[in-house]
Amino acid sequence: MKVVLLKDVAGLGVRGAVVKVAEGYARNYLIPKGLAQEATAGRLKEIARRERVKEQKADRLATQARQMADKLAGLTVRIPVRAGEGGKLFGSVGTKDIAQVLATQHNLEIDRKKLEIKEPIKSLGRFPVLARLHPGVQAKFEVEVVSDDA
Repeated sequence: MKVVLLKDVAGLGVRGAVVKVAEGYARNYLIPKGLAQEATAGRLKEIARRERVKEQKADRLATQARQMADKLAGLTVRIPVRAGEGGKLFGSVGTKDIAQVLATQHNLEIDRKKLEIKEPIKSLGRFPVLARLHPGVQAKFEVEVVSDDA
């Protein structure tokens, strides 16, 4: 008998999967416990429709990520900060600061968790930043930290 799993079942499959099981297992265990429903034609159509919608959403997100990567590639972001003697900063510049500057100066909304720097920036200069926008889509750009009194 074919059933549609409503919850993850160890050793059988994940939620939404259509699996073939023994009729007794389905009728006596899976269906009464609310773990599965019988796979009717209507349910199979609904599952196929949900999969199409999920694929379209994934394609749309990947396209948006590629467009964002094209905008970021080769971009240099200037961040003015207070600095002391020898170019040492009062505090540091992190991914949160970089995301805020991207939003205000370049109208690019990027989650700070998608930005990677090797370590917090504590001096003036140019530093590489990697933006992991989507699985398989990443962009490199530079952050230039300058003194705000210059």
